Amino acid sequence: MSDMITIREEDLIETIADALQYISYYHPMDYIQALGEAYKAEQGPAAKDAIAQILTNSRMCAEGHRPICQDTGIVNVFLKWGQNCRLDSDKSLQEVVDEGVRRAYNHAENKLRASILADPAFTRRNTRDNTPCVLDVEMVPGDTVEVDVAAKGGGSENKSKFKMMNPSDNIIEWVLEQIPSMGAGWCPPGMLGIGIGGTAEHCMKLAKKSLMEPIDMAQLKARGAETDIEQLRIDIFDAVNATGVGAQGLGGLSTVLDVKIYDWPCHAAGKPVAMIPNCAATRHAHVTLDGSGPAYIPQPDLDAWPDVHWEPDAEAKRVDLDNLTPEEVASWNHGDRLLLNGAMLTGRDAAHKRIQDMLDKGEELPVEFKGRAIYYVGPVDPVMGEVVGPAGPTTATRMDKFTEMMLDLGLLAMIGKAERGHDAVEVISRFKVAYLMATGGAAYLVARAIKEAKVVAFEELGMEAIYEFTVKDMPVTVAVDSEGNNVHTLAPLHWREKIREEGLLQT
Repeated sequence: MSDMITIREEDLIETIADALQYISYYHPMDYIQALGEAYKAEQGPAAKDAIAQILTNSRMCAEGHRPICQDTGIVNVFLKWGQNCRLDSDKSLQEVVDEGVRRAYNHAENKLRASILADPAFTRRNTRDNTPCVLDVEMVPGDTVEVDVAAKGGGSENKSKFKMMNPSDNIIEWVLEQIPSMGAGWCPPGMLGIGIGGTAEHCMKLAKKSLMEPIDMAQLKARGAETDIEQLRIDIFDAVNATGVGAQGLGGLSTVLDVKIYDWPCHAAGKPVAMIPNCAATRHAHVTLDGSGPAYIPQPDLDAWPDVHWEPDAEAKRVDLDNLTPEEVASWNHGDRLLLNGAMLTGRDAAHKRIQDMLDKGEELPVEFKGRAIYYVGPVDPVMGEVVGPAGPTTATRMDKFTEMMLDLGLLAMIGKAERGHDAVEVISRFKVAYLMATGGAAYLVARAIKEAKVVAFEELGMEAIYEFTVKDMPVTVAVDSEGNNVHTLAPLHWREKIREEGLLQT
């Protein structure tokens, strides 16, 4: 047996920290190139605009070294530990890896958002440094440690699906049943990771691990499937894109850029199947430690980014939020592009719950909502003279149960990402207000529109505090208008029919 390879504690910490910083602002090149191809092919104008925002945001983040998305994710670390390697540390492997996460998320020049809450069922206290991560270790023969890191956004993780199928159940049919219930909160166009077999928990892990694979659907389709799994990947890819969901759920040709499948033997009585989507901020990196020091990822070539530069639509209407009236809100139609100017409030899950508790107790609210717009966001902390860090929208459906309460307080508009539920749409039309959608996965671009930011309530909630933002030309789309017309229902239906009738996806 050869001499043991020593992996120093500090080298593993530095490798994890560097990789997490890297993926916060650099998209994987395979994703960017696939998205560039999707942009060229896209025929849906709203979807094409959303993809342009994502690509422009990606380039800005690569140049400015700031997060692609304000949700900098829950950290997943997969280690393939060579059995001839020893860790030189008196800490547990979890503690060492978590120190790498802590170092990355508290980096002075690019502080990342801490989203991890301890005591999940009760007090939900923020750990303030995004630890602990979710760690997976596999012991393998060899003299190296392979490190895969991913930062998984909550919007896409929340759309994870799982079923203990009967052996004869059809996997493609099940996937297609899930797509409408996933809506757009997972920020398509992204990837679907699918696990088949094993046990319930192993199946989910297979789906998550499959998302680490490079995008190669175009190459696979060009050469043709050589295995049943490859054919299943193609069949699911084609079927999902034929639903017409499109970028951000706005209707179009590109809902997924790839489908990945891992399988594992399972019990004769069942067929576990898991599906986990990756969002438009698909963040993962892969490095190898050999005992010679930390492993770093080479810088990408900025010239490799698609030549796409988003500009506000010339047809977009400018809106003065400081003088917003019910009449103006009623004049907006679903699908309209708006550019917001003036002051808006922010608030998301914890702030809405706090407001509800205060109203239940008859306490006076610290903020007046009458005639205002609220933005569902939890921004990244600012660095180096920024007004605010990246501040893209969070999934709006989580605020659905608070919608009637907030509209009773006099709100005129809500801004978030993805669709609203049926009940929320009914409330919006009853109150004659509007829901506006900002592009998920374009957080740095959106933040450039924010000219002032100050905390006005619930400061102790950290990124979930209520801010007042002053914005200039912040781009949004009217997703639900005051009549209850819902772009997330109407646009995919239109594109599904168009794809079917005109054969738009046939290759």
